[in-house]
Amino acid sequence: MATIFAHAYEKGIDSQPRKTNIVAALVRDRYVSDAVVILENTPRRAAKAVRKAIESANANLLNNSGKSIDPKTIRISRIFVTSGTRMRRYVPASRGRALPFEKISSNIFVEVAGEEKVKKVAEKPAEKAEKPAAKKEKK
Repeated sequence: MATIFAHAYEKGIDSQPRKTNIVAALVRDRYVSDAVVILENTPRRAAKAVRKAIESANANLLNNSGKSIDPKTIRISRIFVTSGTRMRRYVPASRGRALPFEKISSNIFVEVAGEEKVKKVAEKPAEKAEKPAAKKEKK
């Protein structure tokens, strides 16, 4: 059986990387089916984005690999969160001033691995053993 990998990359998630990484750590090195259940019951805002990335990587593995994959064996092999683009914004302050702040975004990378299904080959019925030709004895 061969292990097949697929990945998904979600960019520009409106959540800070430090907060998103906490959610990603909950599902690291787990099976995809277990990870989805965990994220559905996680009350953090970043859980929806992480679940979406995992389901996207899962769909990429099942649809784009060109081979039949056993869905029970699909697990998260790598997941990490990096910082995305920062948008500079300003908030009004007293005496007509404007104070700068940055809206921070995250990028989520998910790689899943699955085992290829073993194809069952139907065995051909055993052919009848041919009887050896009777040797004619020469007299």
